[in-house]
Amino acid sequence: MIVFKSWNQPICLWGVCDLFIKMELSSIRDAFDRVAKKQKVSSSKSQDVVDQVGREIEQALATIQSPHDPSTPVDQKSVLQDLKLKLDAIGAPQLLEGPQKELNASLTKYQKLIEKLLNPDISKAYRNIDFDTHLVNQIIANHFYHQGLFDLGDSIMNEAGEPDAAALRSQFLEMHQIIEAMKVRNIQPALKWVSANREKLVQIGSHIELKIHRLQFVEVLQNGTRAEALKYARTYLAPFASLNKDEFQKLMGCLLYAGRLESSPYSELLSPIHWENTTEELARQFCTLLGQSYESALSVVFAAGVEGLPTLLKLANVMAAKKPEWQAMKQLPVPVELGKEFQFHSIFVCPVSRDQGSEENPPMLLPCLHVLCKQSILKLSKNSSRTFKCPYCPAEATVQHCRQVYF
Repeated sequence: MIVFKSWNQPICLWGVCDLFIKMELSSIRDAFDRVAKKQKVSSSKSQDVVDQVGREIEQALATIQSPHDPSTPVDQKSVLQDLKLKLDAIGAPQLLEGPQKELNASLTKYQKLIEKLLNPDISKAYRNIDFDTHLVNQIIANHFYHQGLFDLGDSIMNEAGEPDAAALRSQFLEMHQIIEAMKVRNIQPALKWVSANREKLVQIGSHIELKIHRLQFVEVLQNGTRAEALKYARTYLAPFASLNKDEFQKLMGCLLYAGRLESSPYSELLSPIHWENTTEELARQFCTLLGQSYESALSVVFAAGVEGLPTLLKLANVMAAKKPEWQAMKQLPVPVELGKEFQFHSIFVCPVSRDQGSEENPPMLLPCLHVLCKQSILKLSKNSSRTFKCPYCPAEATVQHCRQVYF
């Protein structure tokens, strides 16, 4: 739940519940697979026992019902006694009881796991931290505009009394208009944006304009005439020929298969995946020029929180008796392992002090190109009062010659 300053009621962000469910889906699926496997084993063993008992009964019935000499009738009582002895030897109740107990135990564990994972008391991991309400509102608006949910974003901003989101809205609106046009294979809005931002795109090494024209060239080649495709290539692809020779030659080779590209060596160019990939790349570069990440900050925060929540809940349970200490912690006593997608920069650990770099103790580059943390350099130089020798080479330096390193 996110509560805004100007709201009387909390609002549940769309997708939050889904994120928490996805957090444990893998564990639930694995547990379900174990129960299903146990059920199959139990069923198989039970069926074997039932079949064995059935065979003994059928054999006894066959003996009783078989033709026999009237002078020597079948002793049915003896047959039934033999059957009882055989069934006792099989021990069907015991054989059925074991697998059933194992199955019941697995089902009980599965039920407890579901209750634990789908109904966690996540409030245990909550800490009283003051948030900048204006910043939080901006982040939430950014998320919904990022997703193209403009009406919802507008509603939230209006109710929260945040009038400054109009500029961000208009930028993302343009992006989604371009994306929607690309979905119906209309490249004109995309080309208009590329033309307006060509210099910036060149600076970041983008080839998005060529990729957009390649998509349209293939469309013209497949649905039009060879002459139309050649005209398009001369008009829009020729400017890229000198810097993209291999790509240009490949596209020119396609001219030999006008109208029948699906049966040519270049048939893979017809795959819809090219439109999807180019559209995604276009959206990523649009966000880059906006100074925004491709994934909204809110979605990244929630995804990281979902991944780290189990560790935080365990820590909160361990420290339940030390709640004030838990609330006052500036650094967690245990690592919270996150995936590589959440690693946005390198972490520097000073090779001398073994301290992790921070804003107060940043990594510093020595003239000899070795890197130490600032506090280590100050200790070596006696608080900048003298030159010092690098711990890893004979070079000497002063604090004034060291430069901060940014990862």
